[in-house]
Amino acid sequence: MIRPFLIALLAASPVLAQEGESADGSAPPQRVRSVLLYGEESCPKPDGPDEVVICARPGDSPFRIPKALRKTEPGPEGTSWVRRAELVDEVNRATLPGSCSPIGSYGQSGCTIRMLQQWKAEMKAKKDEEAAMPRGSELDD
Repeated sequence: MIRPFLIALLAASPVLAQEGESADGSAPPQRVRSVLLYGEESCPKPDGPDEVVICARPGDSPFRIPKALRKTEPGPEGTSWVRRAELVDEVNRATLPGSCSPIGSYGQSGCTIRMLQQWKAEMKAKKDEEAAMPRGSELDD
């Protein structure tokens, strides 16, 4: 009869020890606050006895690029695919359709388009010039 009682008491003893405070009277903190400090900032004081404040200094500034990455020159591996496609287009523009070039496919169509655009711009300039002139000034000449 005593034996089952002793077994139950031994099984419950760790639970009873955890429920109360430790022998020195200190309980684990209820709140832990982690703070990153930059420049000349000082570590803030805890708000109460049940709070622990942990301070750390990670570097110069939270918004600075690390020194190892500041002066890197972009190489071909850092060029975006969009820019690579634009470079290919720029290089091949002389041989593309509509280029007004003696080489490449449809070069002559580009020359015709350029000539028509120039004629249209001249006609628009002439029309704007006539619209800017006051009526009746044409008769004075």
